[in-house]
Amino acid sequence: MPEYLKKRFGGQRIQLYLTVLSLAMYIFTKISVDMFSGAVFIQVALGWNIYVSVIALLIITTIYTVTGGLAALMYTDTVQTFVIIGGACVLAGYAFSAVGGYDALMTKYMTAVPSVVGNVSLSCASPRPDSLHLLRDAQTGDLPWPALILGLTIVSSWYWCSDQVIVQRCLAARSITHVKLGCVLCGYLKILPMFLMVMPGMISRVLYTDEVACVLPSQCQAACGTDIGCSNIAYPKLVVQLMPNGLRGLMLAVMLAALMSSLASIFNSSSTLFTMDIWTRLRPQAAERELLMVGRVWTVCLVAFSIAWIPVVQAAQGGQLFDYIQSVASFLAPPIAAVFFLAMFVKRVNEPGAFWGLIGGLFLGLCRMIPEFAFGSGTCSAPSSCPRVICGVHYLYFAIILFLCSGAIVLCISYCTPPIPDSQLYRLVFSLRHNQEPREEKETEPGAQSAPPTVAVEVPNLDQADCQNMTSTDIREKPSLARLVNINAMLMMTCAVFLWAYYA
Repeated sequence: MPEYLKKRFGGQRIQLYLTVLSLAMYIFTKISVDMFSGAVFIQVALGWNIYVSVIALLIITTIYTVTGGLAALMYTDTVQTFVIIGGACVLAGYAFSAVGGYDALMTKYMTAVPSVVGNVSLSCASPRPDSLHLLRDAQTGDLPWPALILGLTIVSSWYWCSDQVIVQRCLAARSITHVKLGCVLCGYLKILPMFLMVMPGMISRVLYTDEVACVLPSQCQAACGTDIGCSNIAYPKLVVQLMPNGLRGLMLAVMLAALMSSLASIFNSSSTLFTMDIWTRLRPQAAERELLMVGRVWTVCLVAFSIAWIPVVQAAQGGQLFDYIQSVASFLAPPIAAVFFLAMFVKRVNEPGAFWGLIGGLFLGLCRMIPEFAFGSGTCSAPSSCPRVICGVHYLYFAIILFLCSGAIVLCISYCTPPIPDSQLYRLVFSLRHNQEPREEKETEPGAQSAPPTVAVEVPNLDQADCQNMTSTDIREKPSLARLVNINAMLMMTCAVFLWAYYA
């Protein structure tokens, strides 16, 4: 992804900036979160100390990441997907059976209040009145519906469309059709968490209310080792309490497989980013063996940084792990999403506009992120002391504001500075994606000599050509396969829209 921006705008600073920010976000939103959630599961299931659990998880993951590479990760991801879904389906069956079925869950959840609330108000100890609705009040909701639809779309666009972890797998596909089919399959799988994760979590609150829904710090400390809430133990609590011995071991394997798969993917992608975009700048003549060794050492350093960040994860967003992930992404990701969106669809955007849009967006994001972590996000019974003018705007609303401000900076500076000629944008922007003329390469540094123009390869008519012989850079598709992909995409989107409407 940094390489695309280098081709699109030229120069080195945007590529380097995006690489460094991506690596920082891996620490804040991915590695530390995955390690913490895995450790919570091991802690609940086996009773181990949380840091011992982290080290055990890391040793196993690092061994097969460092030795296996991308191909090994993709094969293990594929196998683990079936294990994860199978195990989650079994647990969901046990959970719904224990609570009395779907209708009983919808009734019992709203009355799942801990037996001891102390001086905490009943409204803070009870489920929210809008708990069973996806779309909640625009002002008073904990996830306001305009922020959920627009703000989360911006954050998700960054993650699914321009994050190295996801895109690296798409770039490994055999053809553009395979990329699209993989994304459609991912969309189908993304429907499952509502029924395999969210609802079992609700069942856990019903069955183990005093532990999962605790509000008194002393009770929470006894239940999960943290004062601010124990909702993070809801899923592992189900596994430990409901599953018989053999299946409990299966679910432990399922959870660890999911977490190790995610960690391994991040380790591999971050290693690629660091070696190709930073180390090769420091040592342009570095041999492949050196790059391999540097990537492994960087992975170890990344792990150390992430372990140091775990206490912040543990205390952030009132102990709600998912809220923490989304809030950090909302503070840092919108400028990246804005630059990628404008880079692809607006030819007039140039390097100064993109660079200062990223810098300005980062400054605005940090102005919100640093006070939020410094003051803490607080809980219902103990609100944060962060000034309302800074922290009073919901983080998903802030993501919308940040996206628009970053885009405005990009456009203003771009239109005040010289444009990039079309001859340097062939196949880099949407409007010129099918152009077959040679593209002039941009200068990487002021005064540098331009590289020879890239030569377009003529591809025969795809109705008669063998699709397997297509070059990886050609984005045309065989019509019959394109129709199959489009039909599946429509079916998947129809299912998603129906579920959104049903639970709205």
